[in-house]
Order: sequence, then C-alpha cells, then structure tokens
Amino acid sequence: MGTSILIVDDEKEIGQLISLYLRNEGYTIHMAFDGEEALEIVHREQPTMMILDIMMPRMDGMEVCKCIRESSDMPILMLSAKAEDMDKIMGLMTGADDYMIKPFNPLELVARVKALLRRSNMQRVSNPVVEDTSIYINSLEINKKNHTVTVDGNRIKLTSIEFEILYLLASHPGRVFSSEEIFELVWKDVVCDSNKTVMVHISNIREKLEKALNGEKIIHTVWGVGYKIEK
Repeated sequence: MGTSILIVDDEKEIGQLISLYLRNEGYTIHMAFDGEEALEIVHREQPTMMILDIMMPRMDGMEVCKCIRESSDMPILMLSAKAEDMDKIMGLMTGADDYMIKPFNPLELVARVKALLRRSNMQRVSNPVVEDTSIYINSLEINKKNHTVTVDGNRIKLTSIEFEILYLLASHPGRVFSSEEIFELVWKDVVCDSNKTVMVHISNIREKLEKALNGEKIIHTVWGVGYKIEK
C-alpha cells in the first residue's frame, strides 16, 4: 500500500497548494477542512501521516492532535499562522512531531514531510537478522530493533521522534548532548530555534517515563549545556 497523507486546513488554497507539491512526489492525498472531518478520515482511511493546521472551525488542531495521540503514533506536522513561541511549544506538547509557520516554503515542507516519513518507516521496518539491541536502565528496556520502550513488560507509547531522542541519549550514557546536537542527529537538520523544539520533546519523554517509573528520573539536565542519561 502506498504512502497517504491527510492535509487538514480550512484555507482551501493552502491545502490545494500543499496537495499539488505532495502529489508530484507520488503521495496519495486526502483532504479535510475542519477537525471533526479530519478524525473521520483518519478512522476511515488510516493515512500514513497528517499535516495539521491549528486554527480551524468545529475542532482546532490541538484537539485533533490530542485525539490522534490516544491511539496512533503517525507523524504529525503542525502548521500555524502564529509565530509565538508558546504556540509552537503547545503544538509540540500535544504530540506533534514537527511545526512550521505560515507562510512557508513548499519545498521546505516537502523536505520535512520526507524526513518524518523516513523516520517513521525506519521505526516500522523490522529486520529479522538484526540482533537484539536493547538498552537496559534499571527496569526500563529500550529496544532499537522493535522501536519499543517498556517497563517490566508494560509498553510506554512514544512517538518516533521521542524514541529516537531517548535512544540517542541512552546509547551514549554519561555523554551530554546539546539541543543543537540532538536536533541535528535526530531531525537530520539544522535550525536556529532547535532549543525550544528539543526542550518540549524532552519534557514529553520525561513525563511519560516518570509516570511509568513512579517518579524515577532517567534524563538529566546539565544546565547551560544539554541533556544526558546515566546508566
């Protein structure tokens, strides 16, 4: 089955522009113009990825993202006409993998889409000849082969981005990674505001881990430098 992308934006001209560029890349496109319609299409068509605007009628993008994250780790690229830091942080905290400000360069959007899909595909492909590559930190198991994180056999649901960040830190115990390094290694990109993006994803990972580990802290902040995991 081919890759399908759901574009959710009440501005039809923008949706059609995005659709044009992505169809030229060979993707199957679904379109929705409000949040409730988006959830219906997700349930019916099960798209591979979603491009989601924040400001929409009936149900906004934040609520849609929260609903999706209850049952799916599909890549979500969030769009917004707002450039304020808090809007970006809120978007990432609800579970979005990446965030772009309108107006945007369509070619950059296509590049971001390809990067998210590539990472998602890596998470889903299992090679039976690859040896088990689990990392254990007390009761926490991080399995690279299956892209799973478990505590005493109970799975912790992480997005593909969150998993890659956690595995990066856990596979280099004691090493401090700056936000810029994490962004460059995980997103395979360099941007000027990577610090806030990484900070929000780290916060989300911590919340999920500490909930499963009864408050035990795994990721440590080295103030002014970055983040690390000690085994």
